This record gives sequence, structure tokens and C-alpha cells, in this order.
Amino acid sequence: MALIEYDTRAATAFAAGRHLDDDALRGWRERIAHYLRPTAETRLLDLGAGTGQWMSAFRRWYGLTPLGIEPSAAMRALAQESILGGDAEHIPLPDGDVDAVWLSTVVHHLPDLPAAAAEIRRVLRPGGLVLIRSAFAGRPDGISLFTHFPEAATAMATRFPSALDVARGFASAGFAALALEPVPQLTAPTLGHIVDTFDRAAHTPLLLIGDEEYARGLARLRSADPTQPVVDALDLLVLRASGEAAAQS
Repeated sequence: MALIEYDTRAATAFAAGRHLDDDALRGWRERIAHYLRPTAETRLLDLGAGTGQWMSAFRRWYGLTPLGIEPSAAMRALAQESILGGDAEHIPLPDGDVDAVWLSTVVHHLPDLPAAAAEIRRVLRPGGLVLIRSAFAGRPDGISLFTHFPEAATAMATRFPSALDVARGFASAGFAALALEPVPQLTAPTLGHIVDTFDRAAHTPLLLIGDEEYARGLARLRSADPTQPVVDALDLLVLRASGEAAAQS
């Protein structure tokens, strides 16, 4: 089971508070292209596609036609992209169908990493890439949210996997880690831009702390300098599948 259930309330909050424009995501566009070297023919699967933000970005940036899979019906209902139902352990695609798989702020929702890795390996072509955008346990420093909600960083340390946890889970399915690097993004032009519309439901780590801890963090957020830009750095973990096709069961 995922850490939270993306019902209509959570999906709406996510769509309102987590979508960023192309300028804000420039660093991600560059780093994904560095590893993937996409063309119009690249078969790229967005696994846990949410409301399709990244699918739309990949279409604009690289001219490819992305595939999307998302388990939450509420998320799919808000999407402008065509997204299939499914999850990381049940991907409705044939064997060896895609060149790469993208997971953005998804990996902490996977209850069985080796099982998910095996299913991802099944749909990947030999030598294919998995690109994981995430906050990992033990690496909170680049994320401004935790400046105001340090209790959420503590919760993340025990409830989210570390990058090593993920690499080990995928190694069981024949993946090798190629890179781990923080990638900066402009989450908001100023802190004041997001304070008035800040929604707890849009941030999984905030749903892992108590109401009193959240209230204290919200007070810190509202008392901070509203003119400062909000720049965050989530991690990009890149893994490559072995050069052989996945064994069939």
C-alpha cells in the first residue's frame, strides 16, 4: 500500500501545488536529456504519472510520445494526458516494450521494491534506463520544506527509502546504479507566492507528522522572509538494466 491514498482531495491539492513550468524545471530537462538522450522514437514510460505533468513536459521538450501509468483514478481524472491504470507491480505493457522508465516522487510509495524492480525490468528493453526523481531518506538538505518542517525530515528518515535501499532493491532485478545527483528547481519565485495557498495534502512528508507538529511548521513558514525564492534540489537516481532480456517466469 502507498504511504498515502491519492483520493480526490489529495489529487486536487497535488495538481494545484506541485505543478511547475518549464523554466522552473530547466535543470531537470537538461539532466534527463544528458542520461537518456531522447529522440522522437524513444519509448518512455512515466510510472506513477499522477496528473500527467511530466508526460506533457516530455512531449514538449523532446518531441516524443510518452506512456503513462497511474494507480489513482482521482489523479487520472484530472490529467490532460491519456494515462492507463496500473501500478509498479502490475504494468499493463508487453515484455521489453520501453526504452526507459521515469518515476517522479513515486518510489517511496512502492511497498515491495524488488517486486516493482522485477516488473519494471520485464517491460524494459535490455540496457534500458530507470530515472528516479525523489527525496531520499538521509538526504533532506536541499529541500526547503524541511527548513520549516524539520519533523517531516525526521519522519522521512524512517518512512522513505534511502538511495542505497532503492539501488539494492533494483539490483535484485539486474539493475546497476549509474548516478545519483541533486537537481535544482525553482519551486516558487518567492516564498510569499506559495504561503497563502499552501496545502498540506500536496506533500506526503507532511502527512506523516502530527497536527501539532504541522501547526508549528506552518507558523515557521508564515514568519519567514516572503521575498526569498524557493529553490529545491531533489535527487536523480539513474539505473541501467542488464544487457540481457529479463528471465520469464
